[in-house]
Amino acid sequence: MSVSRISALRKKIKSENLDGLVVNHLDHIRYLTGFSGSAGLLIVMQKAAYFFTDSRYTIQAARQVKGAKIHTVQSEPISSLNGFKWLQHKNLKLGIDSEHLSVAKQNALQKKVPGALLTESESLLADLGWVKDSTEIKNIKKACEIADKAFARILQLVKPGVSERELAAELEYQMLMLGSEKPAFESIVASGYRSAMPHGLASAKRVKKGDFITFDFGATVNGYVSDMTRTVVVGKASSRQKRIYSIVLRAQMAGVKKIRAGIAAKQVDKACRDIIVKAGYGKKFGHGTGHGIGYYVHVGPRLSPKSDDSLAVNQVITVEPGIYISGWGGVRIEDDVVVTRNGGKVLNKTLKNLLEL
Repeated sequence: MSVSRISALRKKIKSENLDGLVVNHLDHIRYLTGFSGSAGLLIVMQKAAYFFTDSRYTIQAARQVKGAKIHTVQSEPISSLNGFKWLQHKNLKLGIDSEHLSVAKQNALQKKVPGALLTESESLLADLGWVKDSTEIKNIKKACEIADKAFARILQLVKPGVSERELAAELEYQMLMLGSEKPAFESIVASGYRSAMPHGLASAKRVKKGDFITFDFGATVNGYVSDMTRTVVVGKASSRQKRIYSIVLRAQMAGVKKIRAGIAAKQVDKACRDIIVKAGYGKKFGHGTGHGIGYYVHVGPRLSPKSDDSLAVNQVITVEPGIYISGWGGVRIEDDVVVTRNGGKVLNKTLKNLLEL
């Protein structure tokens, strides 16, 4: 699989009249080669690919890396590149991904390959991993199953007095016990007024009776992630809480219903947003409706009013509208959905009715 992915990338490199492409983002490297370590550099040339890492990963690289020749270097990979003659040719044209390569790293790379022209080639990696094969979808589905089961396990712990961090720690522990490699991202657990923060990472705040609690979390299986959000109430929900939750739920279900291959991603966003706007809360929904997931948590396509992306068969996307009212609280509901020719297949099994715990 890694070999075919590198071969596909090599065709793009050739079409752009580049001699090679420098790949330093570790998620991209894992997708292209299978390497899951924390130190590596991949250079894909028109006729070969080369992977660089240090001695900590010699054994791991030998077991994992496919489709690239492995070089173990004594220091940070970029600082060792001047030792490779094939990189010292004059007029070598190398693409770089400046989104993930800092200015300092670019300068260091230029010093090690002084005869090379470094050119921005982020677009060659822009749609990497958007469309999944059956194995990738299987991994994401398993990650969703783990998230579902872990969430069910922690619901009994939700009560007044427990802290957000305690809930996040238990949630992540349960995902690990169920087979997750690691959390897909730092888990969001935001209660009460903090649930109005779309990315409210777990704090020391203790849950109170009457609080909304938003949980946004995911598992990782063979490098592939899930991304799920549910909002619950501690105790009995007020009429206002029920009303806001109902609006978000209707919006989320409308977005899921809109999904099918070939549709513009912005149309899914519109299906969700129109309901929230009509209910009078358009200004309280400030983010996009969703994004693709895969070998990391934010790949394309992007579901927002300004997106130019279209949906394709076997993309996996999130649908996650929300309403956030400062000083009061907020609601977000999120599922992971596989795009098919005829619609969207929701991978999460956790029910979306409002839970009063």
